[in-house]
Amino acid sequence: MSFWNEDIEKEFFTAALKNFATAEQLFYKLRGKYFAYFPKGEQAEGQLLNSRNSLIGQFTEKWAKEFFQPIAAELGYYAVNGVVCNELGLSTQSNADLAFCNSNETHQKADNIKLLIEIKMSIVNNYIYEDNNINFIGDYKTHKGNPSILRSDSMLKAIGKSINIRVSGSESTKIPIIVIGNSPITKSYLNKVDYLKKSGIIQGFISVYPNPSSEYITNSTGNGFQTFSEYNQLSNYIIDIVNSDMNFFSSMLPKRWLGEIILIAANQENDIARAEKFLNLINK
Repeated sequence: MSFWNEDIEKEFFTAALKNFATAEQLFYKLRGKYFAYFPKGEQAEGQLLNSRNSLIGQFTEKWAKEFFQPIAAELGYYAVNGVVCNELGLSTQSNADLAFCNSNETHQKADNIKLLIEIKMSIVNNYIYEDNNINFIGDYKTHKGNPSILRSDSMLKAIGKSINIRVSGSESTKIPIIVIGNSPITKSYLNKVDYLKKSGIIQGFISVYPNPSSEYITNSTGNGFQTFSEYNQLSNYIIDIVNSDMNFFSSMLPKRWLGEIILIAANQENDIARAEKFLNLINK
């Protein structure tokens, strides 16, 4: 499987121009030329491309489904876009971008969902459209845009949606959540992604663009954020998360009560029984 790259971005623009979009819907216009982003040093001139956001969102969700489908199949599941599950607070207006499920239906019960994937991908590099050609002119450091998970609002939306799933009820405690991007993260989120992983809210932020620039953040210290370049490594990572039988728990209890729970759980006959007893007591 091919990781995200310049050719895929050009494919998006070429297909969109051929089938359903105009240059004005896909590019910023500057002095009679069309750019994917305003080059650094240029004024944005008030232009907004909300129409492109929707189009690239649809494109990346479909691309991610095809990209992750072999991993889902190896686990015996289906990769499904737009999953709706009322038990997890996933509605038709705010569905799961991608999920590994027991069946191929859009509407799912929580028990049938094995992995939730939030997709925060976009056009990363800058291009110029001229003479019916899409030409690369620079990586993300050369333009004024903040693509993918370099955007603070993209990170906050992913975190907020994940928290909403986690607090939706007991059905969400066994389902891992990962966030997929195609850019690095900013330094301001290095500690946050590790904390989110450690706390169990999100199991990881992943970039599937191995070479977005010559120098960039590839991994956080605690691997809350990771950049993958080998498909088998990514596959092993996903399979390990799905098969780990993890359980999310969160609480704020008096130390005396917590000590009693630990003491009671410690009297169970094995590690699994002790864990189940602890989780049962802490969630009462």
